[in-house]
Amino acid sequence: MIKKIAVLRANALGDYVFVLPALQALRETFPDAEIVLLGRQWHKEYLASRPGPVDRVVVVPLYPGISEREGYVPDEEVLSNFFAEMQREGFDLAFQLHGGGRNSNPFLLRLCAKTTIGLKTPDAALLDINVPYVYYFNETMRYLEVVGRVGAKTKDIQPHIAVTEEDIREARSVINDARQKPIAIIHPGASDVRRRWPGSSFAEVGDYLTERGFHVCITGLAWEREIVDAVINNMVYRDAVQDLSDKLSLGGTTGLLSFSDIIISNDTGPLHVARALQIPSIGIFWCANIINAAPMTTTLNRNLLSWTLDCPSCGLSSFKFNETESTCEHNRSMVAGVTVVEVKEAINEVLDVALSVQMNVA
Repeated sequence: MIKKIAVLRANALGDYVFVLPALQALRETFPDAEIVLLGRQWHKEYLASRPGPVDRVVVVPLYPGISEREGYVPDEEVLSNFFAEMQREGFDLAFQLHGGGRNSNPFLLRLCAKTTIGLKTPDAALLDINVPYVYYFNETMRYLEVVGRVGAKTKDIQPHIAVTEEDIREARSVINDARQKPIAIIHPGASDVRRRWPGSSFAEVGDYLTERGFHVCITGLAWEREIVDAVINNMVYRDAVQDLSDKLSLGGTTGLLSFSDIIISNDTGPLHVARALQIPSIGIFWCANIINAAPMTTTLNRNLLSWTLDCPSCGLSSFKFNETESTCEHNRSMVAGVTVVEVKEAINEVLDVALSVQMNVA
């Protein structure tokens, strides 16, 4: 009998969204087992009172290639204490859903679970059950394949995130929607600058949405201030837009997205959260990234692709075929080729579809 399951997935927000169907498959297949996510501090805070497939979060210590950059020198005493504690947990199954396994498979093996399952590049350590890691493959389907190797299945491959009352309260406390307008979210940031659509282009879309009667909100983190300002300062209706960057926690952002009417975003975490909430969305993607990050449904989701293949500065190919392969160091947008006209057309289309869905439900 499977009583306790560990899942290693200690990375970013979008990465968590992609793994949700696999976690749900584990929950449905092993309903009496405790599912322990080995994650980061933000997972622990975000999932503390949020319904979902995870029972408990254990924050992993700093470890090269998992919770810290490769080359980081870890504290062996801290790690020894951590792994001793994890071994006492007595995991029946331990899943490596973190990447190709060069760093994460040795980490997983130190848990001493009865059975280890996960992804593996040719040079990664062997687990008990191994699934080949191929870089360009849909992330959600990748993790469903891994858990499927022990019989875990779900009929719903669409990620879902629960919204709490606290999420809504926090979002309502900052949103200026006294005029009861529909709400449009623009999220212009992304951790990888190459994934960012130009601020001036987002500004044109912001003006278009304002003219259509939307209350436009710009979201982002503190370190994304530059791109947020680039959007607002280029807008004609800049006085009408609400700057919510660095104003909300992740829970508050989830609440805001839950009652918004549309989001226009680069390929980054809040877009994937919105899609898990079934909010109409326009995602701007580099063509290679959509292979990994494509949503499971199309009804309310549109993906606009840039087919720029080489770095605009040096001409070096931006494709890579494994986790460690590097590209050039130029931080130039690879998605600037997506046009404002394309985004406007996608907005009109997805809003028409959303209205039709609402009418059919009613």
